Amino acid sequence: MTDETRAKSAHARHHWRRDLVELAALFTAVAAADSVANTVAHGPDGPVLLVSSAAALLATAGFHTWWARRHHAAPPRPGKALPVANGEVGTAPSSVTGQSTALWRMRTTVRDEPGSLAALCMALAHHHVDILALQTHPLADGAVDELLLRAPDALTPAELADAAAAGGGSGTWLERADAHDLVDAPTRALTLATRTALDAAELPLALRQLFGRCAIRSVPAADGGPDPAVPPEGVWEETVMRLPDPSGGTITIERPHLPFTPTEFARARALVELDARLGPRVPPRSDVLTLPEGNEITVRRAGLDDLTAAREMHERCSAATLSRRYHGPVGDADRYLRHLLSPRFGRTLAAYTASGRLVALGHLLWDGEETEISLLVEDAWQRRGVGGELLGRLVAMAADAGCESVYAVTQASNTAMVAAMRALDLPLDYLIEEGTLVVTARLAPAPAGPATRTGSSARKR
Repeated sequence: MTDETRAKSAHARHHWRRDLVELAALFTAVAAADSVANTVAHGPDGPVLLVSSAAALLATAGFHTWWARRHHAAPPRPGKALPVANGEVGTAPSSVTGQSTALWRMRTTVRDEPGSLAALCMALAHHHVDILALQTHPLADGAVDELLLRAPDALTPAELADAAAAGGGSGTWLERADAHDLVDAPTRALTLATRTALDAAELPLALRQLFGRCAIRSVPAADGGPDPAVPPEGVWEETVMRLPDPSGGTITIERPHLPFTPTEFARARALVELDARLGPRVPPRSDVLTLPEGNEITVRRAGLDDLTAAREMHERCSAATLSRRYHGPVGDADRYLRHLLSPRFGRTLAAYTASGRLVALGHLLWDGEETEISLLVEDAWQRRGVGGELLGRLVAMAADAGCESVYAVTQASNTAMVAAMRALDLPLDYLIEEGTLVVTARLAPAPAGPATRTGSSARKR
C-alpha cells in the first residue's frame, strides 16, 4: 500500500468525527442565538436595540467593502516586497516612484555556480535597478555578465558597484549608456554584418561599434601579404586582439580599460571572415552635382580601381598644391595613394567631370579612436565649390559612423581649407604648431541624407 492510499484511508475513517463536531457547534450556536433573542425581545427596549444592531452591522459591512476595494485597486508602494511564483521576493519597479532614471552598461564577473546570477539580480533589485538586457560571456573559471540597467538617477556609480559586489560580482566596470544600447545583441550583430557585407570600409567601424570605446588600427604588411606573426585564426591577449586583414597586414584592436572575452574574440573573427569571403567591394552609388557656375561633376566612392586616375591628377597638380596636401616631398605623393584609396583605412570620395576626368579626392581616415579628414583638388578646379561638396559629404559620413569629431591637418597658410572647415557651421578648435595647423570639428548628429551645400544641386544615379 502506498503512502497516498494510507492517507486516503485515514481521511475516510476520521471523516464522521469531523461531521459530529460541526453539528455540535451548529446546535450550540442556534441555542445561544435563541437565548439572546428572547432576552432582548422581552426587554423594555428590545425592538429598538435589534434595529440599532442591524443598522450598525450594515454600516460596518459597507465600510469594510469600501476599504477593501480601495486598497485592492491601489498600486504597490515603492520598494514594497512583492511575492513571485517561485516563492522568492521581488521588488517593485523603480518606475512607480516617479523618479528620473539613467541607463548604465555594467560588466561584472560572477562565480560559475547555480544561483550566482540570481544573487546579483536581487542585489540590484534592492536598489530599484531594472535589468533591461543581459549577455553572459563564459570564462574558464567563471562568467562575465554584461547588463544594461535602468537605475534611479540619484544612484551613483559607486553605489551601483557596491550593489554588484554585494551580489557576488567582482571586477565591475560601469559606463553610461544611451538609447542605441537598447538594441539587443543579435540584432546589433546582424546589422553590423549587413553593413560589412555591403561595404569593405565598414569593417573597422563595425568592430568599433561592436566593442564600444576602443582603438582600431590597420597595419599593412611589408610585402602586402599576411603578417607571419599573426596566425590565420588571430590572437587575443587580455586587452589586445590581432586579426589577419583580408587585404593584407593586420587589424589590431585595443581596449585598455576593459579586457576582451572569448565571446567577443569569436564575434570579431566572424566579421573578419565575412569580409574575407566577400572580397573587395565599394557601393556603386553616385551623385551628379551642378556647381554654382553650371558645371556638373559626379561624386562617388573611390577605391583601388581609381589609382591610375589619381596618379594622373597628381601630374596635373602644382607642387604647392601637393605640398599643402601631403606635407612632404612632392615626389613621394604617389606613394600614399594606394594606402589612401584602400577601403580598410577609411573612405574616399572622388569627383569626376562630365568627360570622366578625376579633379578632386576627399579622404576620411580612421586613426585609432580619432578620424582625419583631408582634401586634394586639382588647381584648375579650386575655389569652385568642389572641395566644399566633398567636405560636407565626408563630415556626414563621419557622423553616420558615430564619430564625435574630425580633424584636418594643413598648413597655416592654407586659407581655402580653413574657409571650407568654417563653412561647415560646426564648433571648431584650432591648434598651430611649427607652421602646421590642426582644425578639429565637433560633429552634430548624422543628417538624414547626403550633405549638400548652398549653390549646388544633386541628383542620384
